[in-house]
Amino acid sequence: MKSHEGEAPMFENLEVFRISHAMAVHAGQKQAVAAQNVANSDTPEYKARDLAPFAETYNNNMSNRDVTGQRSTRALHLHGTMNSSVAQPIVDKTSVASPNGNNVSLETEMLKSLGAKRQHDRAMAIYKSSLNILRATLRRS
Repeated sequence: MKSHEGEAPMFENLEVFRISHAMAVHAGQKQAVAAQNVANSDTPEYKARDLAPFAETYNNNMSNRDVTGQRSTRALHLHGTMNSSVAQPIVDKTSVASPNGNNVSLETEMLKSLGAKRQHDRAMAIYKSSLNILRATLRRS
């Protein structure tokens, strides 16, 4: 599959690949937040954090996306906007705090971690399946 000069390859413009990539990134971020919660499970006054669901995060990022502008990866880069694909953790207000003010539940964090793994596995399955369909289509052309 050849692309014209200066033009992105066709598969980079397919929405299914963007969604599966964003889902895998979100799962990794969710796993990191759960790990941070576990690491702080004995820290007094620490409040457990979580990420908004993937669909909500993805929809927000897509509605705020500037496709034509440059993107920066760090705040110190010039002439670009920060990439909005990094979801911001929110404080989990549903947990009950212990006497020291910490509300991290190790059982809940284990479940969140498992959910993140399943989300990542699902994203990879979607990506691989889509890639196989694309390859099969190109072979028949």
